[in-house]
Amino acid sequence: MIEEEKLESLFEAPPMGEQERMVEALLFASAAPMSLMEIENRLPHGCDAKEALLHLGKRYEGRGVALRRIGDTWAFRTAADLGFLMQKEQVEVRRLSRAANETLAIVAYHQPVTRAEIEEIRGVSVSRGTLDMLIELGWVKLGRRKMTPGRPVTFIVTQVFLDHFGLETPADLPGIKELRAAGLLDNRPPPGALLDEAAEAVDDQDDMFE
Repeated sequence: MIEEEKLESLFEAPPMGEQERMVEALLFASAAPMSLMEIENRLPHGCDAKEALLHLGKRYEGRGVALRRIGDTWAFRTAADLGFLMQKEQVEVRRLSRAANETLAIVAYHQPVTRAEIEEIRGVSVSRGTLDMLIELGWVKLGRRKMTPGRPVTFIVTQVFLDHFGLETPADLPGIKELRAAGLLDNRPPPGALLDEAAEAVDDQDDMFE
């Protein structure tokens, strides 16, 4: 009987408080955001990673760092209102070219989108170098091929892009009205300037995180 109890105890999940500590340790030690599956694979048998993340997120509310969901991954990030403290620690990067800003804005707001669709929206051709640069930065990646003649590839934004701008999903991108209300855009844009506004929105948000 005693042997059976010992055997059963080996398969019992640790208390939820201990599971929280384990998840906390994993996320702090990881160099990149972790998916739920990656976390579950590291935890002892019987642990509930999803529940542990929920409790952990509540425990960090109002703290200097917060638990953030980035796409289908999780990571600790500096609280948004304390970002100014990190400014001296961050490396300045070169601003994207106008073509790159416009292309990135189109991908973010219209994904999944093909090269031809990007060119149609911009009204000019898109150089291969522009898309290659965005892919090299890790902000854009190839999506699924469209079920249209020629099966063209599509482009979508990455989790690195979402993480950089503090977004959970592309649906969290601000609309033009929200950007104007926040003072990031002119309230009286010239006719047909929607593309310029979207590109400026991406550029302005990038400046906020530099």
